[in-house]
Amino acid sequence: MQRLELPLLASLLLLLLLLPGILTLSQQVSTEEVNIVHYQPEQVHLAFGEHTDSEIVVTWSTRSLPPDPEVVAASVVEYGQLVAGQAKLTQQARGTATKFVDGGHKQATQFIHRVTLRDLKPNATYAYHCGSDFGWSSIFQFRTVPSESVDWSPSLAIYGDMGNENAQSLARLQQETQRGMYDAIIHVGDFAYDMNSKNARVGDEFMRQIESVAAYLPYMVVPGNHEEKFNFSNYRARFSMPGGTDNLFYSFDLGPVHFVGISTEVYYFLNYGLKPLVFQFDWLREDLAKANLPANRAKRPWIIMYGHRPMYCSNENDNDCTHAETLTRVGWPFVHMFGLEPLLYEFGVDVAIWAHEHSYERLWPIYNYEVRNGTLKGSPYEDPRAPVHIVTGSAGCKEGREPFKGKIPEWSAFHSQDYGYTRLKAHNRTHLHFEQVSDDKDGAIIDDFWLVKSKHGSYQN
Repeated sequence: MQRLELPLLASLLLLLLLLPGILTLSQQVSTEEVNIVHYQPEQVHLAFGEHTDSEIVVTWSTRSLPPDPEVVAASVVEYGQLVAGQAKLTQQARGTATKFVDGGHKQATQFIHRVTLRDLKPNATYAYHCGSDFGWSSIFQFRTVPSESVDWSPSLAIYGDMGNENAQSLARLQQETQRGMYDAIIHVGDFAYDMNSKNARVGDEFMRQIESVAAYLPYMVVPGNHEEKFNFSNYRARFSMPGGTDNLFYSFDLGPVHFVGISTEVYYFLNYGLKPLVFQFDWLREDLAKANLPANRAKRPWIIMYGHRPMYCSNENDNDCTHAETLTRVGWPFVHMFGLEPLLYEFGVDVAIWAHEHSYERLWPIYNYEVRNGTLKGSPYEDPRAPVHIVTGSAGCKEGREPFKGKIPEWSAFHSQDYGYTRLKAHNRTHLHFEQVSDDKDGAIIDDFWLVKSKHGSYQN
C-alpha cells in the first residue's frame, strides 16, 4: 500500500475538524429562507391600449424591485422604429409596478409592470425591450395596425383552453406569429391549468411559454372557469386589457370590426357577489347600443363578441351549454334576468365566439334554438337573421378532448374533436372569412366559411 503524501493527509484531517461546522451551516441554510433578488424581466406580453391604432401596453413580471425605485425607474420600455432592419431604441416610456401576492399557502410574490406606448405610427415595425437599469429583457418587436382608418383587413388567431401541458397549438402559433400572419390573438379563457397551481408557478410557466407569441402580438384575453381561484386574482393581475374594468370585460376596434370581450363566469361564481354580473350587463348593453348606432354601424359594421362558456353546444357531457336554459343565454333561472341572447339579437351582434368545450363547433345562424339562415337558398351565411355561434376550445390542455353526442342537433353545422384553433380575416365591411386549423392534420383547414352581409343592425328589423 502506498504511503499518503503529507499534504493530502493534512487536508483530510482539516476536513474532519471542519465537518461538524459545515453540517450545522447546511442545516441552517435548508431551514432558513434564502433571500434572492431577481430584477430580470420575464413573461413579457402585449395588449392593445385604449386606442388600437396608436397604443400598445407592455406587461411583464419581476420577482423584485430595484432597491431604490425613486432613483432607478423600475418599469421602463425603450423602443423605436426598425430602420434598415436595425433596432434603434431611442424612445422611452415609463409605467408602474404593482405587487401581486398569490393566494396559495406560500403567498408567492412578484411585481407586475405595465407601460403604455402612445402616439405610435401606423404601419410601422417597432423594436423594444423592457425592464430597468438592474435588468433588461431580450429585444422584441411588434407591428402597428396598417392604417388609422377602418378600411383594412385584420387577421386574428382565436382559441380557448390552452394549458402548458399538451399545448398542441402553441408551436404552430409561434411559427405563424413569426411569419407575420396575424395582427392579434384572442384567447377565450382557460389558461395554464391552472395559473394558481403550485403557488402560481404553473401560471408563471404558462406566461413564459406564450411569450414567444404574446411579446410580438397583442394577446387579448377573457377569463374562464379555470381562472376562478382567489376571485380571479392571477388573471386580473397578469393581463392588461383596455377599459379599466379589471380585465373582466372590455371592447376594442380593429379595422371594420368592433370586438367585445366578456366574462361568462360572473353568471356562475356568485359567491363573489352580484355586482360584477350587474355591472357587466349594464356596461354591455351600453357598449352594444353605442356600437349599433347608425353612424357607428356605417363606419364599423361588424360586431363580434367573445366569452368563455358557450350558449349552445352538442357535446356529450353535463356542461351548462348542453341544456336549453343556459345561464348566459337566458339569465338567472325562472326569472330570466340578465340573459345575453336577447342583447345579441337586439343589437345585431354578427358573431359570438366561445370556448370551454375542448372541441370545435360551428352553428347555423340561431336564436332561441331556431335556425334562422340567410334568405337565399343554399347561402345560410349570407344576410342571416340571427348571430352565428362558434365554439373553439381545442387549442390543447391536459384535460384532453371533448366527445360529441351520438345524434348531433340540426342547428349544428360542423363539429370536430381535432386539436386546433380558428383563424378570422375581416376582409372588408361585407365579408368575414373563418378557417379552422387542425393540428392533428398538420395544419390542414378542416372547416371554413364566409359570412356575408349587405346590411348590419338589429335582427328585430
